[in-house]
Amino acid sequence: MSRSLPRRSVVLTALAVPALTALAACSGGSTTTSADGGSSPSDGGSAATGSFPATVEHIYGTTEIAAEPTRIATVSWVNGDTLLALDIVPVGMPIVEWGANDNKSTDWIDAKLEELGAAWGSDKAPATYSEADGVNTDEIAALTPDLIVAAYSGLTQEEYDTLSKIAPTIGPLAAGYTASWSDVLTAVGTATGRSDRAKELGEQVTVDLAKVGTDNPEVGESTFIASSLSLTDHTISIYSGDDTRPRFFTALGMTQADVVTENTKDASTFYFEWSAERGDELVSDVIYTWASAGDTVETFQKDSLFQQIPAVASGAMVLTTDDHQTLSISAASVLSLPWAIENVVPSVVEAAKTAQA
Repeated sequence: MSRSLPRRSVVLTALAVPALTALAACSGGSTTTSADGGSSPSDGGSAATGSFPATVEHIYGTTEIAAEPTRIATVSWVNGDTLLALDIVPVGMPIVEWGANDNKSTDWIDAKLEELGAAWGSDKAPATYSEADGVNTDEIAALTPDLIVAAYSGLTQEEYDTLSKIAPTIGPLAAGYTASWSDVLTAVGTATGRSDRAKELGEQVTVDLAKVGTDNPEVGESTFIASSLSLTDHTISIYSGDDTRPRFFTALGMTQADVVTENTKDASTFYFEWSAERGDELVSDVIYTWASAGDTVETFQKDSLFQQIPAVASGAMVLTTDDHQTLSISAASVLSLPWAIENVVPSVVEAAKTAQA
């Protein structure tokens, strides 16, 4: 979906996601991996219960799907997450350009492919392609898909028009990687005739997220700031509006700090810069930042500028120092969030308890 960007720029650009996350430093020159004989759209038989034709609205118009699609390709690996959650194996999907495991994938994707009998290296595994240099139109076309899903992406109008000549294409539901995981799930459920299953999955993940706050009163009582604190150049970026990170903490029952709400121009402002010299004004119970491996709360507390931030001083910090952890909430999907509940939420609970102590 976009061109190679430096690591920090990508993370600031609403995500650290697929296309955009074509972090040149992390992409490693990927190549296409073809599945032998193509890939199956599901784990055995159609699970579609919806009616066709189906229509899905997005920022570039309305896409009609005449019949249940059986060969679905995706733009941005997050859309692949959603298909897999609905027990559909895409015929093709992008490799994960940033934060990937050894399979150039994620642990939650790998686990779901195993469950569906389509593990990497098997003849049912999806073909993969790189998006480090933009939408891989040629590789997608070669797979002869009957549906292309780019519901969560930074797809441009020109790119959408090109893909639409290959197959019906679901464009971004919101610009700049700001479509919510639940809206994407609903749209993909409609397009594949699995609306009932999509609703069921969405409700379950929503309940599981909210349960964190109800089971842990300290979480529900805490305010938060979702940020990126750079120890190298002392820049501070605050995530806001429709960014996936504030959505994650809000879903846990937490309340965004007033200083963020008051400085967010509108919902389209998914992040804004803040001067480190004004760190003392970033008042919240808990602060989140992604960080490099080896960084600790103490690392930030020893920093002459960041130690002014109240939640840093108190030690009420949520750090994701593992790229997979960062990815699970910055590129949130119905498939990644259960993984985040298990692997990120414990640090949220710990930080909230520290703040409320």
